[in-house]
Amino acid sequence: MAELIRIAMWSGPRNISTAMMRSFENRPDTVVEDEPFYAHYLVKTGVNHPCRIETIESQENDWDKVSHRLVSEIPNGRTVWYQKHMGQHNVDGCDLSWTKKLVNCFLIRDPKEVISSFSKKFKLTSSDQLGFIQQLHLFEKLKNETGQIPIIINSKDVLMNPRKTLSILCEKIGIPFMDEMLTWPLGPRKSDGVWAKYWYQNVEASTGFMPFSEKQIQVSNKYSDILNECMDAYNFLNQYSIK
Repeated sequence: MAELIRIAMWSGPRNISTAMMRSFENRPDTVVEDEPFYAHYLVKTGVNHPCRIETIESQENDWDKVSHRLVSEIPNGRTVWYQKHMGQHNVDGCDLSWTKKLVNCFLIRDPKEVISSFSKKFKLTSSDQLGFIQQLHLFEKLKNETGQIPIIINSKDVLMNPRKTLSILCEKIGIPFMDEMLTWPLGPRKSDGVWAKYWYQNVEASTGFMPFSEKQIQVSNKYSDILNECMDAYNFLNQYSIK
């Protein structure tokens, strides 16, 4: 019998997190879950994201109930459960002990690119909105408590060489790489959260990872403090990224 694998992929907004979810969903052995703590985050913080009410109505928002389910039986008889998580959903006071029962991975992206993309979609006022600080906190917690270095993957490496990077990622997770991970059908998915109509236009129009293109991004001075905080966390995490 195949080993049962639960993957927690911790990302932030405006990364390639949804494309990564598409990639894993195209595996025949995998079921995916889209941001299961989003409703909890919205209720806890009061932040007025697009589709706020729809999101809250679509999901359980009790942190303990959700986290208990995420370490339970894998749905649909599959052997791999890919859970797409947002670092910023880990608000203060949440119990993260359940994460030690999963294979934790951290998907990171250059903060300049994240800030540029996010600020076009939503008002940016704090580094807490972008997940880098929360990713670093969880990374250090897992590293200290387990004595092992969690998996770090840089979105740039995925886009520059999807086959190579995903092959290394799968090896570290303990599952075989599959060619099906490199492409996927066009359009939305039933597994997408109800917020997809606001955030997922680009990935819905894709059939694979978009080629990486170097961008010359100038971040507005009004975001300089946010950029500096995120860069510190990003640079620390990136030194562990798989190559």
